[in-house]
Amino acid sequence: MKSELVVDVQQKEISIALLEDSRLVSLQKESRNIAYAVGDLYLAKVKKIMPGLNAAFLDVGYDKDAFLHYLDLGPQFSTYSAFLNEAMTDKKTVPNISKFKLEPDIPKQGTIQDVLQPGQQLLVQIAKEPISSKGPRLTTEISFTGRFMVLMPFGDKISISQKIKSTEEKIRLRQLIGSIKPKGFSVIVRTSAENKRVAELNNEMRTLVKCWEESIAKMQRSQPPMLIYEEDSRAVSVIRDIFSPNFENIYVNEVETFNQIQNYVALIAPENKDIVKLYGKDVPIFDNFNITRQIKSSFGKTVSFKSGAYIIIEHTEALHVIDVNSGNRSKASSDQESNALDVNLKAADEIARQLRLRDMGGIIVIDFIDMNKAEHRQALYDHMREIMANDRARHNILPLSKFGLMQITRQRVRPALDITTSETCPSCLGKGEIQPSLLFTDKLGEKLEYLVNDLKVKRFTMYVHPFVEAYIKKGMFSLYLKWRRRYGRGFKIMADESLAYLQYKVLDDTKKEIDLKEESDFSSNQSKSHARQKNGEMEEKNDQ
Repeated sequence: MKSELVVDVQQKEISIALLEDSRLVSLQKESRNIAYAVGDLYLAKVKKIMPGLNAAFLDVGYDKDAFLHYLDLGPQFSTYSAFLNEAMTDKKTVPNISKFKLEPDIPKQGTIQDVLQPGQQLLVQIAKEPISSKGPRLTTEISFTGRFMVLMPFGDKISISQKIKSTEEKIRLRQLIGSIKPKGFSVIVRTSAENKRVAELNNEMRTLVKCWEESIAKMQRSQPPMLIYEEDSRAVSVIRDIFSPNFENIYVNEVETFNQIQNYVALIAPENKDIVKLYGKDVPIFDNFNITRQIKSSFGKTVSFKSGAYIIIEHTEALHVIDVNSGNRSKASSDQESNALDVNLKAADEIARQLRLRDMGGIIVIDFIDMNKAEHRQALYDHMREIMANDRARHNILPLSKFGLMQITRQRVRPALDITTSETCPSCLGKGEIQPSLLFTDKLGEKLEYLVNDLKVKRFTMYVHPFVEAYIKKGMFSLYLKWRRRYGRGFKIMADESLAYLQYKVLDDTKKEIDLKEESDFSSNQSKSHARQKNGEMEEKNDQ
């Protein structure tokens, strides 16, 4: 199976698509430059103690105070607090955690006012990002996440991922980590550490310990509120979790992110460094790999697959319901039982893909086409278990019930991905009336003239819907050639499948979008107000 990653870096977000044999199986979207992201460390100050909530509100620099519950202090809070006091008292020396005595755990049923007081400074980690009107949620159980392990100061435990089934491998990893782990740290060994050499694990261990030491050193030089440590870039964070040595290519369309990903891959898998490739074509990267079309066809209530069959996906408060329909299959078998098995097996493939693609968590109930033979029902159950084996989210699959229903429980790995495939008309904004579509090319011509003559932008790319692009470029003496003769050859017009029919966007030669709508509206409003002012002056002069 050919596995590839495609990374689309835009101004506001990064989209990462996982392809298996050119088929989209996973899509993740992450906003860029989010402040107060999960994993970031801040030096904060306690503002208020709330005994009724058994929690405290802290100032981390956000508009709203951050929330820290007693249970999020962690059992090793006494050791953590003593270490912080020593570090802040003597700011010239970073305390050596390996020589630090571990204090007894704080009681689980304790109260917040026994351990915290207003004005106290704490090194906290973002556990939950700000949502709506709520500030971030914090923890003092500091952790540093790597590819193979999670490092946590103020402890001495080694935990092994439950997904590593081999007893011999668990013993090997426990002994290996115990031999390289500095005293005063706990380690959680991740699934990706399975069968890895000691040199790779030791290299990452040193990197994570260095992150801790640099964070403490920066904290000693800072005053709250202050960002102390920032997680890797969003793209690297996502790739850290899904990277596999089996990837054949990783395509990235932005230089800075390309360098970050290439450096990360060179660190964890030097032999695979060359699979990271910079995409430099003018065609949008998702269009080039047929991802945009797959997104539009894969998200929505009804999803079709081979031979005319389709599934219907409904979401309720408590569960997800999937109904399988044979539709008007062109290759339907004369044997109804065989036909039902064939449709159900193909539907299982698509459902397993949809679960990963949409990250559908909780309870999933699937209504397959009824089958009378027990061996066919067993074959469907075995097939579903086999294709779901590649799903990294924990899940449990039950055999078909007597009603023909299959029940699946699945852990949610990340927030559910909500993509709307219907398009809001950019011309009428849903009102139902638009400008004459025949005049749309005239509008584009005006925009080109405004860009070249008024804004003095010579090199840029205008993206339009593929149908519009085909119309503009049709014929030997196309509209495109006329525009290039009139306004110069420094611009291009390209198709972008993500755009609506009468929608367009313009990027300069540095790939930054030029907001023509705001420019033109502003100019228009200025001219209107100027005209009104001039008319008012004329009327006033006439009255005199």
